[in-house]
Amino acid sequence: MKYITTTALGALALSAFAAHAETGDTLKTVQARGTLNCPGDIGSYLGFAEVDDKGNWKGLDIELCRAMTTAIFGDPAKANIVPIDWAQRWPALQSGDIDIVIKASGGTRSRDTELGLQFSMSYYLGTTKVMAHKELNLASLKDAEGGSICVPASTSTERQVASYLDAKGIKMEIVAIEKNEEVEAAYFSGRCDTYAQWGPVLAIAASQSDAPDSHVLLPDVLALEPEVMIARQGDDNWVDIANWTLSALVYAEQEGITSANIDEVKAAPPSAEIGKFLGATPGMGTGLGLGDDWAYNVIKNVGNYSEIFERSLGQASPYKMPREMTALWKDGGVLFPLVVD
Repeated sequence: MKYITTTALGALALSAFAAHAETGDTLKTVQARGTLNCPGDIGSYLGFAEVDDKGNWKGLDIELCRAMTTAIFGDPAKANIVPIDWAQRWPALQSGDIDIVIKASGGTRSRDTELGLQFSMSYYLGTTKVMAHKELNLASLKDAEGGSICVPASTSTERQVASYLDAKGIKMEIVAIEKNEEVEAAYFSGRCDTYAQWGPVLAIAASQSDAPDSHVLLPDVLALEPEVMIARQGDDNWVDIANWTLSALVYAEQEGITSANIDEVKAAPPSAEIGKFLGATPGMGTGLGLGDDWAYNVIKNVGNYSEIFERSLGQASPYKMPREMTALWKDGGVLFPLVVD
Protein backbone atom coordinates (compact mmCIF):
# COMPACT_ATOMS: atom_id res chain seq x y z
CA MET A 1 0.00 0.00 0.00
CA LYS A 2 1.15 3.55 -0.75
CA TYR A 3 1.72 5.84 2.22
CA ILE A 4 1.96 9.63 2.05
CA THR A 5 4.70 11.63 3.77
CA THR A 6 3.18 14.68 5.44
CA THR A 7 6.33 16.81 5.35
CA ALA A 8 6.89 16.35 1.64
CA LEU A 9 3.27 17.06 0.86
CA GLY A 10 3.18 20.14 3.02
CA ALA A 11 6.03 21.69 1.07
CA LEU A 12 4.21 21.19 -2.22
CA ALA A 13 0.66 21.85 -1.08
CA LEU A 14 0.04 25.49 -1.84
CA SER A 15 1.85 25.61 -5.19
CA ALA A 16 0.25 22.35 -6.32
CA PHE A 17 -3.18 23.59 -5.31
CA ALA A 18 -2.78 26.83 -7.20
CA ALA A 19 -1.67 25.08 -10.38
CA HIS A 20 -4.43 22.53 -10.26
CA ALA A 21 -7.17 25.01 -9.45
CA GLU A 22 -6.32 26.93 -12.59
CA THR A 23 -6.70 23.93 -14.89
CA GLY A 24 -10.03 22.71 -13.45
CA ASP A 25 -9.67 19.33 -15.11
CA THR A 26 -9.74 16.77 -12.31
CA LEU A 27 -12.05 14.49 -14.28
CA LYS A 28 -9.66 14.43 -17.25
CA THR A 29 -6.72 13.68 -14.94
CA VAL A 30 -8.58 10.82 -13.28
CA GLN A 31 -9.74 9.39 -16.59
CA ALA A 32 -6.22 9.52 -18.03
CA ARG A 33 -4.80 7.77 -14.96
CA GLY A 34 -7.49 5.11 -14.99
CA THR A 35 -8.16 5.20 -11.24
CA LEU A 36 -9.84 7.44 -8.68
CA ASN A 37 -7.55 8.00 -5.69
CA CYS A 38 -9.41 8.31 -2.38
CA PRO A 39 -8.11 8.38 1.20
CA GLY A 40 -8.28 5.41 3.52
CA ASP A 41 -6.91 5.49 7.04
CA ILE A 42 -3.68 4.55 8.78
CA GLY A 43 -5.25 1.43 10.24
CA SER A 44 -9.04 1.29 10.36
CA TYR A 45 -11.80 3.80 11.08
CA LEU A 46 -14.56 1.34 11.91
CA GLY A 47 -17.69 1.61 9.82
CA PHE A 48 -16.18 4.21 7.50
CA ALA A 49 -12.77 3.04 6.30
CA GLU A 50 -11.73 -0.42 7.45
CA VAL A 51 -8.93 -2.54 6.02
CA ASP A 52 -8.25 -6.23 6.63
CA ASP A 53 -4.90 -8.04 6.72
CA LYS A 54 -5.13 -8.63 2.96
CA GLY A 55 -5.53 -4.94 2.16
CA ASN A 56 -9.26 -5.10 1.38
CA TRP A 57 -11.16 -1.94 2.27
CA LYS A 58 -14.78 -1.45 3.31
CA GLY A 59 -16.95 1.15 5.06
CA LEU A 60 -19.26 4.03 4.19
CA ASP A 61 -16.51 6.37 2.99
CA ILE A 62 -14.99 3.59 0.88
CA GLU A 63 -18.40 2.81 -0.63
CA LEU A 64 -18.87 6.47 -1.60
CA CYS A 65 -15.47 6.44 -3.27
CA ARG A 66 -16.45 3.32 -5.21
CA ALA A 67 -19.76 4.92 -6.19
CA MET A 68 -17.98 7.96 -7.62
CA THR A 69 -15.45 5.68 -9.32
CA THR A 70 -18.29 3.74 -10.93
CA ALA A 71 -19.92 6.96 -12.14
CA ILE A 72 -16.68 7.76 -13.98
CA PHE A 73 -15.46 4.35 -15.15
CA GLY A 74 -18.45 2.02 -14.77
CA ASP A 75 -16.27 -0.19 -12.55
CA PRO A 76 -15.91 0.17 -8.75
CA ALA A 77 -12.65 -1.82 -8.86
CA LYS A 78 -10.92 1.25 -10.31
CA ALA A 79 -11.06 2.95 -6.92
CA ASN A 80 -7.58 3.23 -5.42
CA ILE A 81 -7.53 3.67 -1.64
CA VAL A 82 -4.49 5.56 -0.33
CA PRO A 83 -3.83 5.12 3.44
CA ILE A 84 -3.33 8.54 5.05
CA ASP A 85 -3.80 9.98 8.52
CA TRP A 86 -6.03 12.91 9.43
CA ALA A 87 -3.34 15.59 9.16
CA GLN A 88 -2.42 14.43 5.66
CA ARG A 89 -5.87 14.91 4.13
CA TRP A 90 -5.40 18.46 2.87
CA PRO A 91 -1.77 18.27 1.69
CA ALA A 92 -2.57 15.00 -0.10
CA LEU A 93 -5.56 16.59 -1.85
CA GLN A 94 -3.72 19.80 -2.74
CA SER A 95 -0.72 17.93 -4.15
CA GLY A 96 -2.89 15.63 -6.27
CA ASP A 97 -1.97 12.39 -4.48
CA ILE A 98 -5.68 11.95 -3.83
CA ASP A 99 -8.47 13.34 -5.99
CA ILE A 100 -11.16 13.90 -3.37
CA VAL A 101 -11.41 13.65 0.41
CA ILE A 102 -14.11 11.23 1.53
CA LYS A 103 -12.90 10.65 5.07
CA ALA A 104 -15.56 11.52 7.68
CA SER A 105 -14.65 15.19 7.25
CA GLY A 106 -16.90 18.12 8.06
CA GLY A 107 -17.58 21.22 6.01
CA THR A 108 -16.13 24.15 7.98
CA ARG A 109 -15.53 27.84 7.35
CA SER A 110 -11.75 27.61 7.65
CA ARG A 111 -11.50 24.68 5.27
CA ASP A 112 -13.50 26.63 2.72
CA THR A 113 -12.03 30.12 3.04
CA GLU A 114 -8.50 29.45 4.34
CA LEU A 115 -7.54 26.11 2.81
CA GLY A 116 -9.24 26.72 -0.53
CA LEU A 117 -11.51 23.68 -0.41
CA GLN A 118 -14.99 23.07 -1.79
CA PHE A 119 -17.71 20.80 -0.40
CA SER A 120 -20.39 18.46 -1.63
CA MET A 121 -23.78 18.13 0.01
CA SER A 122 -23.68 16.31 3.34
CA TYR A 123 -23.72 12.52 3.18
CA TYR A 124 -23.85 11.95 6.94
CA LEU A 125 -25.00 14.19 9.78
CA GLY A 126 -23.76 13.38 13.24
CA THR A 127 -22.99 14.92 16.61
CA THR A 128 -19.71 15.04 18.49
CA LYS A 129 -20.17 13.38 21.88
CA VAL A 130 -18.20 12.07 24.83
CA MET A 131 -17.89 8.53 26.19
CA ALA A 132 -16.80 7.84 29.77
CA HIS A 133 -15.92 4.87 31.95
CA LYS A 134 -19.14 3.94 33.72
CA GLU A 135 -17.34 3.37 37.04
CA LEU A 136 -16.58 7.10 37.25
CA ASN A 137 -20.31 7.84 37.70
CA LEU A 138 -20.18 11.00 35.59
CA ALA A 139 -23.51 12.70 34.97
CA SER A 140 -22.00 15.15 32.48
CA LEU A 141 -18.60 16.32 31.28
CA LYS A 142 -18.61 18.96 34.02
CA ASP A 143 -18.19 16.13 36.53
CA ALA A 144 -14.91 15.16 34.80
CA GLU A 145 -13.24 18.41 35.94
CA GLY A 146 -9.51 17.81 36.41
CA GLY A 147 -9.58 14.55 34.45
CA SER A 148 -8.41 13.69 30.97
CA ILE A 149 -10.10 13.43 27.59
CA CYS A 150 -8.74 11.53 24.59
CA VAL A 151 -9.30 13.06 21.14
CA PRO A 152 -8.12 12.32 17.59
CA ALA A 153 -5.36 14.78 16.71
CA SER A 154 -5.52 17.22 13.78
CA THR A 155 -9.32 16.96 13.47
CA SER A 156 -12.27 19.27 13.96
CA THR A 157 -13.12 17.13 17.02
CA GLU A 158 -9.95 18.34 18.74
CA ARG A 159 -10.99 21.96 18.17
CA GLN A 160 -14.58 21.27 19.22
CA VAL A 161 -13.43 19.77 22.53
CA ALA A 162 -11.16 22.73 23.31
CA SER A 163 -13.92 25.20 22.46
CA TYR A 164 -16.56 23.34 24.50
CA LEU A 165 -14.33 23.04 27.57
CA ASP A 166 -13.46 26.73 27.36
CA ALA A 167 -17.09 27.79 26.94
CA LYS A 168 -18.20 25.68 29.92
CA GLY A 169 -15.21 26.59 32.08
CA ILE A 170 -14.16 22.95 32.44
CA LYS A 171 -10.46 22.23 33.08
CA MET A 172 -9.29 18.94 31.59
CA GLU A 173 -6.14 17.48 30.08
CA ILE A 174 -6.64 17.01 26.32
CA VAL A 175 -4.74 13.96 25.10
CA ALA A 176 -4.50 14.27 21.30
CA ILE A 177 -3.39 11.14 19.43
CA GLU A 178 -3.06 10.75 15.66
CA LYS A 179 -4.11 7.16 14.97
CA ASN A 180 -7.72 6.30 15.76
CA GLU A 181 -6.81 2.83 17.07
CA GLU A 182 -4.32 4.42 19.46
CA VAL A 183 -6.89 6.96 20.67
CA GLU A 184 -9.30 4.14 21.47
CA ALA A 185 -6.57 2.02 23.05
CA ALA A 186 -5.59 4.92 25.31
CA TYR A 187 -9.19 5.36 26.46
CA PHE A 188 -10.01 1.67 26.94
CA SER A 189 -6.73 1.10 28.84
CA GLY A 190 -7.67 3.82 31.31
CA ARG A 191 -5.14 6.41 30.12
CA CYS A 192 -8.06 8.82 29.65
CA ASP A 193 -11.19 9.24 31.74
CA THR A 194 -13.24 10.21 28.71
CA TYR A 195 -13.11 9.96 24.93
CA ALA A 196 -14.53 12.58 22.56
CA GLN A 197 -15.39 11.63 19.01
CA TRP A 198 -18.03 11.71 16.39
CA GLY A 199 -21.09 9.95 17.83
CA PRO A 200 -21.19 7.00 15.40
CA VAL A 201 -17.52 6.22 16.05
CA LEU A 202 -18.08 6.18 19.82
CA ALA A 203 -21.07 3.85 19.48
CA ILE A 204 -19.07 1.47 17.29
CA ALA A 205 -16.04 1.57 19.59
CA ALA A 206 -18.14 0.75 22.65
CA SER A 207 -19.97 -2.08 20.88
CA GLN A 208 -16.68 -3.67 19.82
CA SER A 209 -14.93 -3.31 23.19
CA ASP A 210 -14.32 -6.14 25.65
CA ALA A 211 -16.94 -4.78 28.05
CA PRO A 212 -19.55 -2.68 26.17
CA ASP A 213 -21.63 -2.14 29.32
CA SER A 214 -18.68 -0.54 31.11
CA HIS A 215 -18.98 2.67 29.09
CA VAL A 216 -21.62 5.37 28.85
CA LEU A 217 -22.29 8.25 26.48
CA LEU A 218 -22.59 11.52 28.38
CA PRO A 219 -25.48 13.88 27.50
CA ASP A 220 -23.13 16.66 26.37
CA VAL A 221 -23.38 17.45 22.64
CA LEU A 222 -20.18 19.24 21.66
CA ALA A 223 -21.09 20.00 18.06
CA LEU A 224 -23.21 19.05 15.06
CA GLU A 225 -21.14 18.34 11.98
CA PRO A 226 -22.21 17.60 8.40
CA GLU A 227 -19.79 15.14 6.79
CA VAL A 228 -19.05 16.08 3.17
CA MET A 229 -16.92 15.10 0.22
CA ILE A 230 -14.18 17.68 -0.23
CA ALA A 231 -12.42 18.87 -3.40
CA ARG A 232 -10.05 21.65 -4.39
CA GLN A 233 -11.65 24.95 -5.32
CA GLY A 234 -11.60 25.88 -8.97
CA ASP A 235 -13.16 22.77 -10.50
CA ASP A 236 -16.93 23.05 -10.22
CA ASN A 237 -17.48 20.12 -12.57
CA TRP A 238 -15.69 17.82 -10.14
CA VAL A 239 -17.89 18.96 -7.27
CA ASP A 240 -20.93 18.50 -9.54
CA ILE A 241 -19.91 14.87 -10.11
CA ALA A 242 -19.54 14.31 -6.36
CA ASN A 243 -22.94 15.91 -5.67
CA TRP A 244 -24.75 14.04 -8.42
CA THR A 245 -23.19 10.73 -7.37
CA LEU A 246 -24.47 11.24 -3.83
CA SER A 247 -27.82 12.44 -5.15
CA ALA A 248 -28.13 9.34 -7.35
CA LEU A 249 -27.68 7.08 -4.31
CA VAL A 250 -30.34 8.98 -2.38
CA TYR A 251 -32.71 9.34 -5.36
CA ALA A 252 -32.57 5.60 -6.00
CA GLU A 253 -33.44 4.89 -2.38
CA GLN A 254 -36.30 7.41 -2.50
CA GLU A 255 -37.72 5.77 -5.64
CA GLY A 256 -37.25 2.20 -4.40
CA ILE A 257 -34.57 1.37 -6.99
CA THR A 258 -32.01 -1.18 -5.76
CA SER A 259 -29.12 -3.14 -7.21
CA ALA A 260 -31.47 -6.14 -7.34
CA ASN A 261 -34.43 -4.58 -9.21
CA ILE A 262 -32.72 -1.91 -11.32
CA ASP A 263 -32.81 -3.86 -14.59
CA GLU A 264 -36.52 -4.48 -14.19
CA VAL A 265 -37.16 -0.79 -13.49
CA LYS A 266 -35.00 0.30 -16.42
CA ALA A 267 -36.86 -2.02 -18.79
CA ALA A 268 -40.16 -0.35 -17.90
CA PRO A 269 -39.50 3.03 -16.23
CA PRO A 270 -42.51 4.27 -14.22
CA SER A 271 -41.78 7.89 -15.18
CA ALA A 272 -39.82 9.91 -17.71
CA GLU A 273 -37.54 11.13 -14.92
CA ILE A 274 -36.64 7.61 -13.83
CA GLY A 275 -36.12 6.63 -17.47
CA LYS A 276 -33.60 9.44 -17.84
CA PHE A 277 -32.01 8.64 -14.47
CA LEU A 278 -31.31 5.06 -15.53
CA GLY A 279 -30.11 5.95 -19.02
CA ALA A 280 -33.11 4.47 -20.83
CA THR A 281 -33.45 7.88 -22.46
CA PRO A 282 -30.57 10.32 -23.07
CA GLY A 283 -29.47 13.30 -21.01
CA MET A 284 -28.27 12.10 -17.58
CA GLY A 285 -24.60 12.59 -18.38
CA THR A 286 -24.99 15.88 -20.23
CA GLY A 287 -22.81 18.59 -18.75
CA LEU A 288 -21.00 16.24 -16.38
CA GLY A 289 -18.64 14.64 -18.87
CA LEU A 290 -20.08 11.20 -18.07
CA GLY A 291 -22.06 8.64 -20.03
CA ASP A 292 -25.84 8.65 -19.80
CA ASP A 293 -25.75 5.30 -17.99
CA TRP A 294 -23.49 6.45 -15.16
CA ALA A 295 -26.25 6.48 -12.49
CA TYR A 296 -27.47 3.05 -13.64
CA ASN A 297 -23.91 1.74 -13.28
CA VAL A 298 -23.58 3.18 -9.79
CA ILE A 299 -26.79 1.60 -8.45
CA LYS A 300 -26.22 -1.69 -10.28
CA ASN A 301 -22.69 -2.11 -8.94
CA VAL A 302 -22.75 -0.35 -5.57
CA GLY A 303 -26.42 -0.09 -4.59
CA ASN A 304 -28.50 2.82 -3.33
CA TYR A 305 -27.72 4.82 -0.18
CA SER A 306 -29.68 2.46 2.06
CA GLU A 307 -27.83 -0.57 0.72
CA ILE A 308 -24.39 0.88 1.34
CA PHE A 309 -25.36 2.25 4.77
CA GLU A 310 -26.81 -1.05 5.95
CA ARG A 311 -23.75 -3.10 5.01
CA SER A 312 -21.32 -0.48 6.33
CA LEU A 313 -22.97 0.69 9.56
CA GLY A 314 -26.51 -0.69 9.76
CA GLN A 315 -28.26 -3.99 10.27
CA ALA A 316 -26.12 -5.97 7.81
CA SER A 317 -22.94 -4.77 9.55
CA PRO A 318 -21.48 -5.79 12.93
CA TYR A 319 -22.53 -2.41 14.35
CA LYS A 320 -26.33 -2.46 13.85
CA MET A 321 -26.57 1.32 13.89
CA PRO A 322 -29.88 3.08 13.12
CA ARG A 323 -30.02 5.76 10.42
CA GLU A 324 -31.18 8.47 12.88
CA MET A 325 -30.75 11.90 11.23
CA THR A 326 -29.09 10.37 8.18
CA ALA A 327 -32.36 8.99 6.90
CA LEU A 328 -34.46 10.09 3.95
CA TRP A 329 -36.53 13.23 4.34
CA LYS A 330 -39.73 11.17 4.12
CA ASP A 331 -38.52 8.99 7.01
CA GLY A 332 -37.81 11.94 9.30
CA GLY A 333 -34.18 12.42 8.31
CA VAL A 334 -32.20 15.09 6.50
CA LEU A 335 -31.19 13.32 3.28
CA PHE A 336 -32.80 14.45 0.03
CA PRO A 337 -31.81 14.12 -3.63
CA LEU A 338 -31.48 16.82 -6.24
CA VAL A 339 -34.26 16.92 -8.86
CA VAL A 340 -33.85 14.75 -11.94
CA ASP A 341 -35.41 16.61 -14.88
